[in-house]
Amino acid sequence: METIQLNIDKALSSVTKEQVFAYEKEVAESMEKLHKGTGKGNDFLGWLHLPSSITDAHLSEIEAAAKQLRERCEIVVVIGIGGSYLGAKAVIEALSDTFAQIKGNGNNPQVLFAGQNIGEDYLYELQQVLAGKQFGLINISKSGTTTEPAIAFRLLKKQLEAQVGKEEAKHRIIAVTDAARGALRKLADMEGYKTFVIPDNVGGRFSVLTPVGLLPIAVAGFDIRSLVSGAASMEQLCGAEVPFEKNPAAIYAATRNALYKIGQKIEILVNFNPKLHFFAEWWKQLYGESEGKDHKGIFPASVDFTTDLHSMGQWIQDGERSIFETVLSVNKMKYNVTIPTDEDNLDGLNFLAGKRVDQVNKMAELGTQIAHVDGGVPNLRIEMPEITEKYLGELIYFFEKACGISGYLLGVNPFDQPGVEAYKKNMFALLEKPGYEEETKAIKAKL
Repeated sequence: METIQLNIDKALSSVTKEQVFAYEKEVAESMEKLHKGTGKGNDFLGWLHLPSSITDAHLSEIEAAAKQLRERCEIVVVIGIGGSYLGAKAVIEALSDTFAQIKGNGNNPQVLFAGQNIGEDYLYELQQVLAGKQFGLINISKSGTTTEPAIAFRLLKKQLEAQVGKEEAKHRIIAVTDAARGALRKLADMEGYKTFVIPDNVGGRFSVLTPVGLLPIAVAGFDIRSLVSGAASMEQLCGAEVPFEKNPAAIYAATRNALYKIGQKIEILVNFNPKLHFFAEWWKQLYGESEGKDHKGIFPASVDFTTDLHSMGQWIQDGERSIFETVLSVNKMKYNVTIPTDEDNLDGLNFLAGKRVDQVNKMAELGTQIAHVDGGVPNLRIEMPEITEKYLGELIYFFEKACGISGYLLGVNPFDQPGVEAYKKNMFALLEKPGYEEETKAIKAKL
């Protein structure tokens, strides 16, 4: 059976295989911390065996709730920030028709996103799109008080109730929140919203395989069972009992840490398929929020090739040698487009006539890899057989497992995010939020 494949051969010009395999003992110790729950952040390990523990009944409940929204709505707005939206958006964008007016599969609702920013024009324009439309809301927040999604939900809830009435609105709002606590849980219980629980032991950036990600993906009309099945198969392939040399998550974590040790401190996730743009955005949060602590961590960046070869490509080829690339390569395209012959051949492209567009893209990919490796940029390569729910599920779990291992190799807690709170504290002080009087006084003294 085909699976995603990791190849580190083009990184071995910068680090040796021996340097990578020197991490075998440390990787085993990191794996033990994960699987025995003895490491930092061990109260957030619910993602570790999540794929294999998801029941048929749970998936059926999610599918039924998605069906309810699909039958009532032409647009569904997913409200959330960070891990509460990036995973769903990554999968939906990867599987959707790029230019379809309706993002999703067939005649399913268009899935839009809000609460991931505080853009006033963004929210105004979204409200204009929703005016007079049949829409619903999926509000994702453990607390219900996170500023960005709370503002968006307050605005859109009011608009929905004004358009369809309070009674109908409650059938078009689903809350994904804490099991028992928080403002959103209290509101959902008061209003009678359908709810799903965000497990206490799963952090936001690891939550795509919970209702946080599965419900929006199901609303868009995609196969969440295949997504989960792919993740479950990768859970086995990256298990604690799998030997180091055969465990792709272990090898990836070891290779990137070996590169970090010799000064390659920036990892660029590269795709040659524009459908994977938002997958890279999800990956950046996963690794940035997990590893960037204690003044340590590989900085995660991303590029879309060949587009960015005409801009960032110059820096990657000739800039400071502090970077390495991890390339997501997709073997099989969904469609076949052949380049035609042109009688005048003014563009000089008749040498490509009869070739598939993807063949040209693959040669651009290979040519770029050769150029960058020759230029001193180590390349790791992850091959996906094709972009489907199954292989996206595999890729998600692969990166999650490798992230947990890699964080422990770095010596940080991969499952907290203390630095995220600093801006919030300052923002609330500047807005003079009740309870922040001392902070307001202190921050005003700095202005």
